Amino acid sequence: MGNWFPLFNQLKNNYNLRTDLKGDLNAGLIVAIMLIPQGMAYAMLAGLPPVMGLYASTVPLILYALLGTSRQLAVGPVAMVSLLVFTGVSGLAEPGSPEYISYVILLAVMTGVLQLTMGLLRIGTITKFISHAVISGFTSAAAIIIGLSQLKHLLGTDLGDSKNVFIILYQAFMQAGNIHLTTLLIGVLAIVMLVVLKKYVPQIPGPLAVVVLSILFVWGAGLDNKGVSIVGDIPAGLPSFSIPLLDLSVMQTLLPVAVTIAIIGFVESYAMAKVIAGKERYPIGPDQELRALGISNAGAGLFSGFPVTGGFSRSAVNYSAGAKSGLATIINAVFIVLTLLFFTSWFYYLPQAVLASIIFVAVYALIDFREFRHLWKIKRIDGAVFLITFTATLVIGIEAGIAIGILFSLLTFIYRSGSPHMARLGWVEEIGAYRNLERFPEAVTDKSTLMVRIDAPVYFANMGYIEERLRRFILEEKSVDTIIFDFSGVNDMDAVAIDQLERWIDDQMEEGMDIYVTEVKGPVRDLLKKAGWNRKYSGIFAAHTLDQTVKVLREEKKGLLGGGEG
Repeated sequence: MGNWFPLFNQLKNNYNLRTDLKGDLNAGLIVAIMLIPQGMAYAMLAGLPPVMGLYASTVPLILYALLGTSRQLAVGPVAMVSLLVFTGVSGLAEPGSPEYISYVILLAVMTGVLQLTMGLLRIGTITKFISHAVISGFTSAAAIIIGLSQLKHLLGTDLGDSKNVFIILYQAFMQAGNIHLTTLLIGVLAIVMLVVLKKYVPQIPGPLAVVVLSILFVWGAGLDNKGVSIVGDIPAGLPSFSIPLLDLSVMQTLLPVAVTIAIIGFVESYAMAKVIAGKERYPIGPDQELRALGISNAGAGLFSGFPVTGGFSRSAVNYSAGAKSGLATIINAVFIVLTLLFFTSWFYYLPQAVLASIIFVAVYALIDFREFRHLWKIKRIDGAVFLITFTATLVIGIEAGIAIGILFSLLTFIYRSGSPHMARLGWVEEIGAYRNLERFPEAVTDKSTLMVRIDAPVYFANMGYIEERLRRFILEEKSVDTIIFDFSGVNDMDAVAIDQLERWIDDQMEEGMDIYVTEVKGPVRDLLKKAGWNRKYSGIFAAHTLDQTVKVLREEKKGLLGGGEG
């Protein structure tokens, strides 16, 4: 029971009702205050009625609280997933229409089933192959797309339905004369207020304060009759249970975006959960997190919501507000339920420009060009991964951008692993060790002996490169008759590479070359033993260390390079 419902273990083990419950109550209330306007804003971003943002903040939160291993992760609607929903479904139906809503509900269930299946198959670690540079580049570009998608609400004019940022900017320029100034003023003031409160008065929940003041202002001035778009009627009551219509052709169309949301949502959620768990020193399980998010998303779809995941900003607030267990998330959901039952009418006069401003401020923090500069400074190939993902996402689109970024990062990984670092070694008297000749040109070498260190696992894809580098080393030192391999950097080999290396050694021995292998790690030595090297090559493992190998050779051959006393 505790494995599937970690909340029970959280409450059973060292949970103090007096202090911990107080922290959970405080965090649950504060995050609910933050989530109500954000949930409605992100529903609008997804092309849905604002009330669906509240629906997505009830049942999914309770399900995650019961099943998730993170005690402070705040699950619910987030900007990134909302944009993916809009991008994936808007091509099938008119946003906000009954058909569109039914497709989004189906998408939530599909996302949940995919995540649950991944968790049951224990393949949560697959996300480790998605480079941080890809996620950072994708997030930065998506944040720009999200922000510009709300420009029409801030300007109070129609900019069309294009998702291309350049077309949006062009339409905004062409519609400059039709901007609704009152709407623009409300949006700009809301953004300024959100920024100022967050920076100088963080104790006040900015989104809630902006929502309350804007509602009073629009109601008092009657601005809804003067062209300011408002949320309008929000139906009261709890979301009802319903099973979405399973249309195979629609499901095939939605499958790519469901896979994207399942993976990106989990990566975003798990990254934040790991950060908090590391600070609090408790374990979290990637596969259980996948199962928890999967059931939460399925629950969102079955109760009229849309896909959810763990959010960075709300999780940080939840943690700083004193959350000690998943009970804080349940309390959060209870406050949303009370809002749905009794307070939805209060949001009638809420300007859509204010919801757009909340999205603007929330996604601005996701644009991280400092990370690009950092990656470019340390290793340019990682900076290139960021830049290509960012550009592809911005120019081509959300799904294509993340796919191109992942593909390019995997290709760079394959390229790097296929071109391992190899160093020719020499004796450095000053430090008493064998080191890379390129970094220590003063190192002493012997023209008849080539010492080579391979700093990577050896497998079928890089064996050709290794052979070519060895050929070049031998050609550079034409008098070489002995080769010593330092395998200290080799932690694995595959059977194909062993066979290829064996053939290469046979060829060199036929030419009169002496071959030695030293500093071999236990697992690699076991593989070579299984391949019969101990029987076939007498003396190839002359000694365990490089120093000892040199001593053995010194006894057999005078004039070998000095040093190596170990």
